[in-house]
Amino acid sequence: MADSQKQTVQWFPGHMAKTRRLIKESLRLVDGVLEVIDARIPYSSSNPELAEIISGKPRIVLLNKCDLADNNTTKKWIEYYKKSGVTAIPVDCRSGKGLKSFPSAVKAVLSDKIKSNEEKGMSGSPLRLMVVGIPNTGKSSFINRMAGAAKAKVADKAGVTRRNQWFAIGSGIELLDTPGVLWPKFDDPKVGDRLAFIGSVKDEILDIELLAVRLLEVMTEYYPERLSERYKISDFENLQAYEVLELIGRKRGNIIRGGEVDAERTSVMLLDEYRAGRLGKISLESPEGI
Repeated sequence: MADSQKQTVQWFPGHMAKTRRLIKESLRLVDGVLEVIDARIPYSSSNPELAEIISGKPRIVLLNKCDLADNNTTKKWIEYYKKSGVTAIPVDCRSGKGLKSFPSAVKAVLSDKIKSNEEKGMSGSPLRLMVVGIPNTGKSSFINRMAGAAKAKVADKAGVTRRNQWFAIGSGIELLDTPGVLWPKFDDPKVGDRLAFIGSVKDEILDIELLAVRLLEVMTEYYPERLSERYKISDFENLQAYEVLELIGRKRGNIIRGGEVDAERTSVMLLDEYRAGRLGKISLESPEGI
């Protein structure tokens, strides 16, 4: 595909600068930072500058939507983070899978803070975490799940802007949901592609057919058997991705006047089914590839 045909997702430095400022202003209020990322694309759904922004604060990573990711690849990511000194927990915030281990993980990561509080006669003081994450990784789902339907907000604290929202989630833990969105940097065009695949970038601003073709390029290389199982197709190894899209459209009966395949409708269907997990557990990134 020619470079002129490539669409790119833009990164807005001004927006990032504002979010960076908001996070730095709130760091003094918390003991650690919780980053929610997508288990299917841990690298692309994280911000490479976060470690610098949080100034050495302890960090925990939630690999959300683990039910949609390849289990073996997720295990590799957990080990990757462990070697980097970061605790990573595979979870599914919608169902609650994996979240029971969250409180104990927080207390392990913040053990020094707990010990310090005890030495100061402040045993039982709440452990406070700032929650960050890009769109569609599940930051809000996590807070809602942990805080419960009532969203138990903590009373306003002195020096805390009203734009910040605190939530008590039990086990002596409080979460700070800050305003603003922490976007990643799109230095690599593939990062933009992967974010678009999972729906973190609005489809309305993208060429949906081109996006579907790019997803099929990945699928035919790494998960061809999933395409065969889902769409009952075979012998497509030598086909171009756009030809596979057409083949899927014909299999699903997405035909318009003149017998042509409705490529847009087929593209929307393919992306919807991928995002819903109907193509199986698929990881688009592994630690070896970064």
